[in-house]
Amino acid sequence: MTAATPLHVAIVVGEHSGDQLGFKLMQALKQRLGEDAVRFTGVGGEAMEHEGLKSLFPLADIAVMGILPVIRRLPTVLARIRATASAILAGRPDVLVIVDSPDFTHRVARRVRKAMPGLPVVDYVSPSVWAWRPGRARTMRAYVDHVLALLPFEPGAHRDLGGPACTYVGHPLIERLDELRPGPQDAARRAADPPLLLVLPGSRRSEISRLLKPFGDALALLQARGLVFEAVLPAVPHLLETIRTETASWAVRPRIVEGTDAKYAAFRQARAALAASGTVTLELALAGVPMVVAYRVSKLEEQLKYIVKVPSIVLPNLILGENVIPELIQEAANPASLADALTPLLSASPGRAMQEAALARLDGLMVLPEGDTPSARAARIVLETAGRARN
Repeated sequence: MTAATPLHVAIVVGEHSGDQLGFKLMQALKQRLGEDAVRFTGVGGEAMEHEGLKSLFPLADIAVMGILPVIRRLPTVLARIRATASAILAGRPDVLVIVDSPDFTHRVARRVRKAMPGLPVVDYVSPSVWAWRPGRARTMRAYVDHVLALLPFEPGAHRDLGGPACTYVGHPLIERLDELRPGPQDAARRAADPPLLLVLPGSRRSEISRLLKPFGDALALLQARGLVFEAVLPAVPHLLETIRTETASWAVRPRIVEGTDAKYAAFRQARAALAASGTVTLELALAGVPMVVAYRVSKLEEQLKYIVKVPSIVLPNLILGENVIPELIQEAANPASLADALTPLLSASPGRAMQEAALARLDGLMVLPEGDTPSARAARIVLETAGRARN
């Protein structure tokens, strides 16, 4: 390989969120090396294809969730793993980047490493080895050279568990702080009465089937206790009609909003939130919105609690290293308990002040130095791992 040879980067993602990380990484690599100094092959979605990747197959072939859908699609997924690994080996890239979706991408990486042991492999997004199956960290050393972490505590977790080299590159949300943080008008609305209460029952059908009713009943209890507030429910498109139908009979009818812009506008103005556990809790935390977090799973999934080793299911709590945000799980996620936890957050109170002070510490833990971005950091490490670092 000569200095004039374009760097050949194979990228493999397994779902839409990975496609978003992948296309930004592609942009950062092109900015660092030059448009003609890097080429891409592998598996991606619409955003990555727009950057020049010709995906081996549509992401829809493998982007499945839930036990039964995975079982039904298993023959296709296994065939795609084999085909992806074969294509990478045939193309002989300079570096392989796998992005999230470990059930798919890690199987590809293991096959490739076995047949081509000298190929550098970078894993963009650490599996949750700090929460369950911690032995995966040490196992990853056999086929991953460097992990790019989205959460600041993950490098320490990999170090303690004997995992691969791991660097915090920053969470994509820190690039959206301007959209999340209130300006003067938003701050005035956040402080004004009646307070705006966000209701976020999840983005999956299984989540809203378990949380929508107790959330609605909790709002009714708050109203019955004499609290006055405006409820706003940001809905994802594929659940919009279901949410409209289910909330039509609520005692407190929420204002339903659609789209990211409307969602973040509500975040900037909200006094408090009732949310399902997930990435949305980190969005709320970075927006400075005190919250109560709830989650319910099936009886089968509940058994995972015996193998999950984590002090909290709430991402901001894990990053802060303390359980400052209340979390109500399974039977505890009942209307009365939810209403009790929300009440102090809707007005000035010690509980609200404690959350606000804790959330204000997130910037110091997560935000990168001025001028640096997650994708730029990720690109630097990919190039270093590939042995092609450039100034």
